[in-house]
Amino acid sequence: MSATDVFQSWFRERGIEDVEAFVPDMAGSARGKVIPADKFGSGEMKMPEAIFSQTISGGYIADASNVEDRDMLLSPDPNSLRPVPWASDPAASVFVDCYHRDGSAVSQSPRNVLRKVLAKYEARGWIPVVAPEVEFYLLSPHSDPNHEAEPPEGRLGWTEGARQPYSIDTMNDFDPFINDVYAYCEAQGIRIDTLSQEMGPAQFEINFLHGNALDNADQVFLFKRTIREAAIEHEMHATFLAKPMSEEAGSALHVHQSVVDKQGQNIFSKADGSASDLFYGFIGGLQHYMPEAMLVFAPYVNSYRRFLKPESSPVNLAWAIDNRTVGLRIPDSGPDARRVENRLAGSDVNPYLVIAASLACGYLGMVEGLTPTAETEGSAYGEEFDLHRHIYHAIEALQDSDAMRSMLGNEFVTLYTALKEDEYSEFQEIITPYEREILMFNV
Repeated sequence: MSATDVFQSWFRERGIEDVEAFVPDMAGSARGKVIPADKFGSGEMKMPEAIFSQTISGGYIADASNVEDRDMLLSPDPNSLRPVPWASDPAASVFVDCYHRDGSAVSQSPRNVLRKVLAKYEARGWIPVVAPEVEFYLLSPHSDPNHEAEPPEGRLGWTEGARQPYSIDTMNDFDPFINDVYAYCEAQGIRIDTLSQEMGPAQFEINFLHGNALDNADQVFLFKRTIREAAIEHEMHATFLAKPMSEEAGSALHVHQSVVDKQGQNIFSKADGSASDLFYGFIGGLQHYMPEAMLVFAPYVNSYRRFLKPESSPVNLAWAIDNRTVGLRIPDSGPDARRVENRLAGSDVNPYLVIAASLACGYLGMVEGLTPTAETEGSAYGEEFDLHRHIYHAIEALQDSDAMRSMLGNEFVTLYTALKEDEYSEFQEIITPYEREILMFNV
């Protein structure tokens, strides 16, 4: 049976009428086409390679590796077929992979950037295992960008203004939304685990089950779409902005990471259950190389607002066991589950790129035999700030990083940093309310 026959059989069994064929772009948004199901696979699918040089505001930057503004060929991944549960008419979605005419992969594609890192692990007989945790806010809908973001109304029209972390009653305010999220995720095979109320009003965190790095990146990508659609169904907005409210907690995307060998044994632990040299090397790699990769973990101007209050977000590269004040937390677990929780990324990141960058840093630490700092005792808040405080410094650090170019790809790093320079320049053109209110007539 041909690939087209496999797709058409799947569509007929489910009465599918339309197919969303998409590629995750640099921001982690879906770019693609909607195709009638009965026409899917009947011809060559193409899309401009320039979607990867598109800024967050929809503009394009010059890409020296694509001066021809050429098309790329799209190859649908049959293993990624899923229903679109919120669609008004029966619809399916499918990831498509991007190739040049000569059959080579498009190196700037975030999915391919992650594959490039995973291939380096595979060459050494290693398999990364990841489990993301994603935070987001629900917001009251409005269309005025000058209006402050506010939490939505809960039961009886009450708007929650107090911080109620881990509150079951607060979550019950949004039961219909939460039930739809779980139903939509189940329909799509998105393997989410627990849901909890976080520090901010109407701020939540979803934990994913541990698994394959690329599969979980796909699931985080789909989850973000799902949350936004479910929120709209209930007359709310959902945001993954790192810092949507000035006086409230930021939103993070934590990534739990371990590495197993071909036999499924956790290489972070020795046979006697103690921590291995590779475990310490992985931590050492994160500490050494994350400043060079920071732009991936904090990709927008807003991302750095999470780091303004060190008591509310880890802003250091310290590590410790079962300590949430450090940027690199080691959950208290048995030897088989020994892992590193990277807590520095905001929820505004591209999941493919942040998993790729974190694994890249850990990989370099293992192969170079790097040694981490001593384990932190007590609180790490108030320690030396190990990260870039400003996006422009992060852009320069990634531009100049030979290590990240070797791991993530030279063409990708060149394009990604140019994209972020353009977005930052656009931001610099905006006069803020602070400047109009405080500076305008007082300077």
